[in-house]
Amino acid sequence: MSQATTSDVREDGVIESVSGPVVTATGLQARMNDVVRVGSEGLMGEIIEIEGDLTTIQVYEETSGVAPGGPVESTGAPLSVDLGPGLLDNIYDGVQRPLEGLEEQMNSAFLDRGVDAPGVDLEKTWEFTPEVEAGDEVTAGDIVGTVPETESIDHKVMVPPDYEGGEVIDTKKGNFTVEETVVELDTGEEIQMRQEWPVRQARPAGDKETPTDPLVTGQRILDGLFPVAKGGTAAIPGPFGSGKTVTQHQLAKWADADIVVYVGCGERGNEMTEVIEDFPDLEDPQTGKPLMSRTSLIANTSNMPVAARESSVYTGITMAEYYRDMGYDVALMADSTSRWAEALREISSRLEEMPGEEGYPAYLGARLSEFYERAGYYQNANGTEGSVTVVGAVSPPGGDFSEPVTQNTLRIVKTFWALDADLADRRHFPAINWDESYSLYRDQLDPWFESEVADDWAEIRQWVIDVLDEESDLQEIVQLVGQDALPADQQLTLEVARYIRESYLQQNALHDVDTYCEPQKTYRMMQAIKTFNDEAFDALDAGVPVDEITDIDAAPRLNRIGTTEEYDEFVAELEDDIESQLRGTYQ
Repeated sequence: MSQATTSDVREDGVIESVSGPVVTATGLQARMNDVVRVGSEGLMGEIIEIEGDLTTIQVYEETSGVAPGGPVESTGAPLSVDLGPGLLDNIYDGVQRPLEGLEEQMNSAFLDRGVDAPGVDLEKTWEFTPEVEAGDEVTAGDIVGTVPETESIDHKVMVPPDYEGGEVIDTKKGNFTVEETVVELDTGEEIQMRQEWPVRQARPAGDKETPTDPLVTGQRILDGLFPVAKGGTAAIPGPFGSGKTVTQHQLAKWADADIVVYVGCGERGNEMTEVIEDFPDLEDPQTGKPLMSRTSLIANTSNMPVAARESSVYTGITMAEYYRDMGYDVALMADSTSRWAEALREISSRLEEMPGEEGYPAYLGARLSEFYERAGYYQNANGTEGSVTVVGAVSPPGGDFSEPVTQNTLRIVKTFWALDADLADRRHFPAINWDESYSLYRDQLDPWFESEVADDWAEIRQWVIDVLDEESDLQEIVQLVGQDALPADQQLTLEVARYIRESYLQQNALHDVDTYCEPQKTYRMMQAIKTFNDEAFDALDAGVPVDEITDIDAAPRLNRIGTTEEYDEFVAELEDDIESQLRGTYQ
């Protein structure tokens, strides 16, 4: 029997028609983007169009049984999220209803329509420690206290962005609920640990600056060849089965962000289940604490209402901005923006709007821009520095990168990690095509790598790229005449490129050691392969045959660097062996 209660819905409006998630109503006094309650069950919806007396609503729940003549009530407020302690180590749906809380409320894993719950627990108490005292002046965004939210993260309570601010006249210390006042100002404003913010409106921020620090992902091909900056944007397009979700899982697990917000918008339920099952058991490599203690999951899978999928990315980015304002580096994973765009297309078609390319709405590019442009690295008004890095997966049908979602995304993001089905079929992970991928952050991030890792980072990375480019050109000739017909130096280049592909670009996500590769190890691997290259070409110049060069015992050990935990000593010994064995062939 249903646990949902019938809402006391005032008949502010009357349903005129129902078309899937799109409902039209008349007689409703409301504004654009206001949240409404539809039907006798009070289904949540949002106003997306007003024309005269006719109001169009997208409903975030299944609308079967909703009929013309039913009531519609406006809440008078836009779709907003609750922000406060308790967001981390939690799982939400697309409109920020906590799934565990709803399960307890319903006493069932199957949720009835019309049920609701606040985004943060209103009854739980948190230990608040003030960081201001009576007489201090505070303004919007200033930090007034801290709360130990999880084992890893201290939650910083801030003056809400829409507050005027003023002089502190009273502070409290101790355990309080999120709705109790902890700081009072002389303006009469009272600050609680909980605040609300409309999801479609970017939170006010300080100065947006050019990011100069990389988001270290622990994935060699990304950190080494195609890095993304903290506060940057990246896209992972690829066909079905090429590894988009697994790559994003790796980023969520190992990226050196303080906070991870993972948005599963429209992906299959079993993939989100894997995230939900794995993350609580994973250890954060930075803190040694559970990974979920710095992670918030938003699950809006493909079997959930399509309209809520459209709102899920805005819910995620608003939560990310909230932690950015505290001075944290946040990584947001959106899997996938194609399913989000499909929700836009379905709503647009039901509104009978003029379709654009492949049926997507003409404003697809503008909506994608609004989302990705909320990423960035900021000097916050409260004196802290924070960033939001957005990584969006794209699922082009048939792997066709010319389709509208991929092309519009490419115009916006500055890092492009193109996944390749052929590489995935060959069990090459990550299946990122090094010929099609690129990063526009490399020049601004090189000073960090040269300072923190090695002075010649940019040079050795460019050497790797040049070898791979030369291999791509030679492969066209090899397919026509075979490798044996090539000159000796080109045969040797192909052998070096093979080691780059097999020992450096490939990485085993399931291996305890190889699943994460720090930048120093990434550099040493490139350096070891270049040592083999330099010594091999010296031997070739001395007249040693290619077969004798490639047959040395030391070279195959290049493939073992990735799985070696104490790599420094291993690589140093390997380089000495390569040098001695190759020089021994001609000295």
